[in-house]
Amino acid sequence: MSPILISGASGLLGTAMTEALTASGASIVRLVRSAPQSTSEIRWNPGSTLDPAAVSGLDAVLHLAGQSIVGRWSAARKAAIRDSRVLGTTTLSDALSRTNQPPRVLVTASAVGYYGDRGDELLREESSAGTGFLADTCREWEASSAPAEAAGIRVVRARFGIVLSNKGGALDKMLLPFKLGLGGRIGNGQQWMSWIHVADIVGAIQHILANPAMRGAVNLVAPNPATNAEFTRALGKALSRPTIFPLPAFAARLAFGEMANAALLASQRVEPAKLVANGYTFQFPELSGALKDLLG
Repeated sequence: MSPILISGASGLLGTAMTEALTASGASIVRLVRSAPQSTSEIRWNPGSTLDPAAVSGLDAVLHLAGQSIVGRWSAARKAAIRDSRVLGTTTLSDALSRTNQPPRVLVTASAVGYYGDRGDELLREESSAGTGFLADTCREWEASSAPAEAAGIRVVRARFGIVLSNKGGALDKMLLPFKLGLGGRIGNGQQWMSWIHVADIVGAIQHILANPAMRGAVNLVAPNPATNAEFTRALGKALSRPTIFPLPAFAARLAFGEMANAALLASQRVEPAKLVANGYTFQFPELSGALKDLLG
């Protein structure tokens, strides 16, 4: 079998996918920014060019690289967040479109931030893009895979929700205040959080790789999103801790600036319509089960 190429292989999702695909017998090649340490690594500069010959003869490509959005957003930070996604995807997609032996599928990361702040609206893959920095970035990010699609490669744009894992990511950042009994809702707690267990990220991407019918935007979220207040109660219950210390919206904005409105207070009630329609069965469809599995 031809190898599978992964960018962002050292990140939370890249590590999980590498472990799962290796266990299934796949050969993994990593895109790296430093000098390659073995034949299973290919060096690239996400903001520059990538030799098409270097990415020829692959079975599939998982493009998961991108700078974290967590923290205050200065103009320079916003540019770095955007460029790490848009320029990197453009560079990779262009190289794949010009290779003599293109992969059968390119799965490129995106995010439910594509939809912007939409209140209680139920959002499916065909829903329109929202407004604001994250929505604009996601729209450009997804569009930058167009060269690969134009070359006939099956392209899947995976819109990730909040990934729950016990090995890092969003849940890890929440745990300390909750374990100390200092957790609570953010703002009024009515904003929807579209989450997914990391095991279902792995399962869903494997399903996508094996299912030629899946292409275009695909929401990678569990079928039962939770409001922030519901998420807070569920996490407190899983940890057997009280959740009586809310973070007011003004305090979130004071601490995180623009990121608070875009990521902490924004509401995205997203449904995994394509995954369900194409027969994917979630291992953890309910938040309580997901948290119990991850937190014991």
